[in-house]
Amino acid sequence: MGKKNRKVAIIGSGLVGSSCAYAMINQSICDEIVIVGRNHDYALAQAMDLSHCADFTSTRTRVRAGYYADCQDADIVVLTAGANVKPGQTRMDIMADAAAITREVVSSVMASGFDGIFVVASNPVDIVTLVTAQVSGLPRHRVIGTGTSIDSARLKTLLADVFQVDPRSVHGYAMGEHGESQFVAWSHVTIGGKPILHIIEEHKLRFPDLDLSDIARKTKDAGWEIFTRKGSTQFGIGSAIAYITRSILNDDHRIIAVSAILDGEYGESNVCVGVPAIIGDGGIEELIEFNLSEDEQVLLRRSCDLVRSGMASIAIPS
Repeated sequence: MGKKNRKVAIIGSGLVGSSCAYAMINQSICDEIVIVGRNHDYALAQAMDLSHCADFTSTRTRVRAGYYADCQDADIVVLTAGANVKPGQTRMDIMADAAAITREVVSSVMASGFDGIFVVASNPVDIVTLVTAQVSGLPRHRVIGTGTSIDSARLKTLLADVFQVDPRSVHGYAMGEHGESQFVAWSHVTIGGKPILHIIEEHKLRFPDLDLSDIARKTKDAGWEIFTRKGSTQFGIGSAIAYITRSILNDDHRIIAVSAILDGEYGESNVCVGVPAIIGDGGIEELIEFNLSEDEQVLLRRSCDLVRSGMASIAIPS
């Protein structure tokens, strides 16, 4: 009896693409990974290096370098190729170049006959996710950006250090743009199931200097803290991609803060930002609409407007 081959194609053989592949291999997420890079020899070297992990993992994942034509029967295509942010730039500064690269890449993927799910990690991820949906013509639930998944993980790590708990016992989300206008939905952050706002109120003497706005700032700036020191981020975002991919292939129905195209949710439409979503084998199974506080609603609207201004500047219709 034949077993379905779970295949992922990764477009981009650089640090993020290879870190994503490494995480997938070590977590036995899929059966086959095809790496497609602009420089095929470099992609081939990455694939060879990654294939040598096989003896040290619980299951074997076949890894090879390939071409766009190999995306035809992939379950998921991961987009990591894009424009590089230079020192002093924001993710939004590179959006015109990123959009042009994305149009070329997605057109090539779709020409192969691909009919699966896109997971987008290229920055600015909210804009690139929307471009991917428009060029591919796929329904919005099958185009998923990594969004604020990595920012939410950074938030949990920071809070875990403050409250001395495992990060997996912290539940909460950064929302909005994966960038400067993101915000933490503090009204929905819990630790061990208890709202963090209640914990702070009940233990004022224990946490006298806790500044939630400073935690939110550190969450937002964490990527830049890394980037300014080593020129890239790779392991965290690579694991985020693997996490989303696993939820799709295993139909896990995990709730993850991803970049999703809104169609009336939160009162917003035709814009793509990070919101919690249920991720399963159909892609985005459902968007979770939090009952945000008035201040949080204002912050989400402001973030959506900023992404819209970016869309307008590169002639993406809203």
